[in-house]
Amino acid sequence: MASSRDRQRKLARAKLDRQMARRAAATRRRRQIQAGVGAFLVLAVIVAGSAWALGAFDSDPKQNTAAEDTCLWTPQDATANTNLKDVGTPETKGLPTDGTRAMTVTTNQGAPITAELNLTSSPCAAASIAHLASRSFYDNTKCHEITADGALRCGDPSGTGLGGPTYSFYDEDVPTAPSPSASPAPGQPPTYPKGTVAMISNPPGANGSQFLIFFKDFTTADPKYPVIGKVTGGLDVVEKIGAQPTVDNGTGAKVKPKTDVVIQSLTVGEPVTGAAPPPSGAPASSPSAG
Repeated sequence: MASSRDRQRKLARAKLDRQMARRAAATRRRRQIQAGVGAFLVLAVIVAGSAWALGAFDSDPKQNTAAEDTCLWTPQDATANTNLKDVGTPETKGLPTDGTRAMTVTTNQGAPITAELNLTSSPCAAASIAHLASRSFYDNTKCHEITADGALRCGDPSGTGLGGPTYSFYDEDVPTAPSPSASPAPGQPPTYPKGTVAMISNPPGANGSQFLIFFKDFTTADPKYPVIGKVTGGLDVVEKIGAQPTVDNGTGAKVKPKTDVVIQSLTVGEPVTGAAPPPSGAPASSPSAG
């Protein structure tokens, strides 16, 4: 019996020794792993610190696409306004912001009407009109109103005053309103000189496709039409259209030209870099061409 108990104690001792050895080996492995992870973390911190010091985490202007946007186009719901027409949206980046673009409006009323769109003060309006013209948006549409302000209103395929594309954009170059207490200076130019081309929208500030061509000077204490350019040719045609009698447009407003004024085509040329017309409110270097 004594020898049997001795053998059991030896076996138990050997088992305990093996367990202790396994635990010691596991502890060594944990310490090795922890040491390796710690060294890696220290190295990572050193690398990250060096990269930060060298500017690796500085924002890259090339990746900041929002900073490159020239214009923002706000979507409009064509299901809520069935007068809107979806022809896509213009680009937002890389749009020209200097010089002019020539716009040619050919109507059924005589010689073409030409204008310069000001890319410096109204790059988004010019981009929008150029985009719409490239989609034939204006072709075979009517200038549906002769306004009380002395302008021909065009650019709405629906002819309702509510039409346009399925996007809008903000005002750019609205003339400065005169001070209520200030008396008009002698010889002060009109707010909208004859030949001015401007956007019009309802509500104001939600511009789309509709524009005005003024056939007479218009002065107001509450400017709300963003100026986008000026007529360079065919102003006599606009004046002739403006002299037409007007009839009821179907809503009780006597503003529709008695003879339909049809835009047969509207085109916009390539940007021309150079001196653009002065923004609204600035003196022009020469009178508008007629």
